[in-house]
Amino acid sequence: MSEIQQLQPNLLWKWFDQICAIPHPSYHEEALANFIVNWAKEKHFFVERDEVGNILIRKPASKGMENRPSVVLQAHLDMVPQANEDTPHNFQTDPIQPYIDGEWVTAKGTTLGADNGIGLASALAALEEENLAHPELEVLLTMTEEQGMEGAIGLRPNWLKSQIMINTDTEENGEIYIGCAGGVNADLNIPIQQIENTYTHSYQLVLKGLRGGHSGVDIHTGRVNAIKTLVRFLAHLQQHYPQINVAISQLNGGSVRNAIPREAFVTLCFDGDIAPLQSAVENFAILLKTELAIAEPHLQLFLQPTEKPQTILDRTSQNKIINLLNALPNGVIRNSDAVENVVETSLSLGLIKSENNQLHATILIRSLIESGKHYVQEILQSLTELCDAEVAFSGDYPGWEPQPESKILALTSQIYADILGYKPEIKVIHAGLECGLLKKIYPNLDVVSIGPTIINAHSPDEKVHIPAVETYWKLLTRILAEVK
Repeated sequence: MSEIQQLQPNLLWKWFDQICAIPHPSYHEEALANFIVNWAKEKHFFVERDEVGNILIRKPASKGMENRPSVVLQAHLDMVPQANEDTPHNFQTDPIQPYIDGEWVTAKGTTLGADNGIGLASALAALEEENLAHPELEVLLTMTEEQGMEGAIGLRPNWLKSQIMINTDTEENGEIYIGCAGGVNADLNIPIQQIENTYTHSYQLVLKGLRGGHSGVDIHTGRVNAIKTLVRFLAHLQQHYPQINVAISQLNGGSVRNAIPREAFVTLCFDGDIAPLQSAVENFAILLKTELAIAEPHLQLFLQPTEKPQTILDRTSQNKIINLLNALPNGVIRNSDAVENVVETSLSLGLIKSENNQLHATILIRSLIESGKHYVQEILQSLTELCDAEVAFSGDYPGWEPQPESKILALTSQIYADILGYKPEIKVIHAGLECGLLKKIYPNLDVVSIGPTIINAHSPDEKVHIPAVETYWKLLTRILAEVK
């Protein structure tokens, strides 16, 4: 038995350990889904999958609870795959390796998948727990939430029987979420011309050691976007060191659309002495470390030798890419007037890569209001028209509009206050929860979102607070026992 399975509540941690053992990054959740479906069949629960692979499991009410309203517990099956540079990890084949670090559970060099693995584990533990008082339970497990909420978008109508839903994807103890931002993907394509590389020297410029994090809940924290910062240096070099003649090739950074990029790389080709370029890099590294000493204490910017690329960007393409990406807005666009201390609208440049005579960038736009999304889309459209690029928008999903008079909110608040000894915070989150999409398909659902404290989600520093998991389990099980 692993050390994780010895934690309390035992059944929840047993399930989380099992989830970690089965690889389940976005678009590769099938092995985990099949494991859960087969387990449900062995337990003789109703279990079914819809057209896009979402799982629905039903458990009859416990004795004496048959006349209570049924409740659906909802979680998603996938996790964000992020690993440290020095951690060789294949997320499609290798298990996550969780371990206990004081009051926290974290993973060895990778994302932990507590987002939303703890919520998923709690729903499965509720199904397995024989002594739990509960009405009829439905457990809805959705596919590919982290890459566009595809499971929620394709959810089968007229499938759920419940009108009360508990979403398990909140990441802060003592908080209840009743609303969230909507979002839309922006795919930016910049045509480039490549020419033969006749330069003598080739070095890779590396920016790494950044904190990264969730591009929604961490967007206001000052965490630095590696792609934007690397391009900032390229623009600085171009504007202040015209005597250093470099050509660029292979600009890449980030790995997923919904995480703040921690690393970025560009190949620089040049003739002559490396000393002036080395000096410019070192001076800019000092500037960044001074400027970002608190926000990014582990930042590294350096040159390293690399294999000579066959082609480089022509000067027009190079200037266009540097100027466009340097001018591209990133981060908080506006704070909410309606909800105190919450970001209203933001965008995050998640990844960029050079391929097939174009530079491709993926941006995630988030907003609590539809007009906020539209405003950022119009900004991006204007920028691309200025530099002969293209932008396409996809995966638009709605926000979740708060309902402060919700009955399940009132019950959850009452029970949470009793457990905590103080009133929980009722909040709206600047991140994408599936609740808005699910309510679009099931408009009568009465929804709250709860969960334990998880920090640094979507990064290898992700960890979940062990005492908060126990508090969350007490809250969840009491809601199920007292719902009327």
